[in-house]
Amino acid sequence: MKLTKSQTAAFGIGAIGKDMVYALSASYVMYFYQDILGLSATFVGLILMIARVFDALNDPFMGILVAKTRTRWGRFRPWLFSGTVLNAVVLYALFAAPNLDESGMMVYFAVIYIVWGTTYTMMDIPYWSMIPAVTEMPKDRENLSVVGRTCAGIGSAIIQVGTLLMVNALGGGDERTGFGLVALIVAVLFIVTEVFCCFKVKEQRLEKVETSTVGQMFKALFSNDQALITVLAILLVNGSLYLTSNLIIYFFKYDVGGTGWMGNYTLFTMVGGVCQILGMMVVYPLLHKKLSNTTLFKIALTMAITGYGLILGVCLLGLSSNMILLCVCGALVFMANGILTVLTTVFLSGSVDYGQMKTGRREESVIFSMQTFVVKAASGIAVFITGIGLDLIGLVGDTSETEEIVAQSADTILGLRLLMTILPILGLAVAFIFFALKFKLTDKKVQEIAETLKAQKEQQEVTENA
Repeated sequence: MKLTKSQTAAFGIGAIGKDMVYALSASYVMYFYQDILGLSATFVGLILMIARVFDALNDPFMGILVAKTRTRWGRFRPWLFSGTVLNAVVLYALFAAPNLDESGMMVYFAVIYIVWGTTYTMMDIPYWSMIPAVTEMPKDRENLSVVGRTCAGIGSAIIQVGTLLMVNALGGGDERTGFGLVALIVAVLFIVTEVFCCFKVKEQRLEKVETSTVGQMFKALFSNDQALITVLAILLVNGSLYLTSNLIIYFFKYDVGGTGWMGNYTLFTMVGGVCQILGMMVVYPLLHKKLSNTTLFKIALTMAITGYGLILGVCLLGLSSNMILLCVCGALVFMANGILTVLTTVFLSGSVDYGQMKTGRREESVIFSMQTFVVKAASGIAVFITGIGLDLIGLVGDTSETEEIVAQSADTILGLRLLMTILPILGLAVAFIFFALKFKLTDKKVQEIAETLKAQKEQQEVTENA
């Protein structure tokens, strides 16, 4: 089936709404419940890790449910629609927490966050799983991956850049009220964008196949070494990014500081969001004309490591308040992340065909469920490290009604800087080593596999019609 422009646009619009929701949760839940509502950073980090890892463990089973689904509306869209509506409601509840004592708030947070993660899984797995089901052509899949990831970056950037400004404006200076209203707006936009995506994106009419058992599907998954290498790369890359996104708001509030910290934070995230989108929409397509995807992956990892190193250097030289230097260094990290985000999706899509060649089974839902599995696992681990790290370095949250920001010790500020840079550098370095040693799905190899599968399908159709 030929991929149409309207389908591509609708898929991208769906990604914008989807990642607005995820970015709001991933970037601000720790800050909302620890710094605004006053819960312990370690407790919040622990609950976030438990909830995300628990949810991540459910992802493969969600992939199996999607793979077994057969309806008049297709395999993916029923889950995409129902999961979106449920998740939008829970998102609002997450940031519109009632007035409870500390024990009650701890229970409320634990329950509502687990429900949020479960409902998000319901729509996220079928969304990305649609890529191989919408078109058979590797080039079209690559384009769809680029559009999806680029638009996801736009959705995430909107949240990163606009959230604190909207919170302050809508809440009249009351962050708690402001976050609730922002969550309501995002929830409504989420439903609108995903309904449009469901309406416009059409799945191919797949041939009927024997329903796999759980054991058969997991056997196919874990026999796909290239999918697993890609999954490991996603884990390390996203874990590094989430450490940064969880800590950056504390860095600007307590390290850069000043009455204009919100404006500086917004400027930095705006530059980062623009660079991430440029990485996906401009830099990746331009470089891909000359360089292979595997080469670009290594270059992007090197860029990100360099950016983190420069940020640490700027801070240690006492220049953390120099926004020009911080934005230039951050641009390297965010642009590299944009390229890496597209490439991991492209690699995972290629591994679906690779797995079919190797095992004879096509398991796109299960393989793409691993993407959400590891993203959530990485997010959970990163936020747990964030929570423990904030308590270990002695950061004192600012839960008062006044505008005065609590001053932090020099050791706390140094610890914050190291947490935000050294740990991501280590994670990206490990990703580089594993990828260089184990990944073998070059552009040429992916094209050869796609052509072979297409020829096999055509031969099968000829045989069946004979």
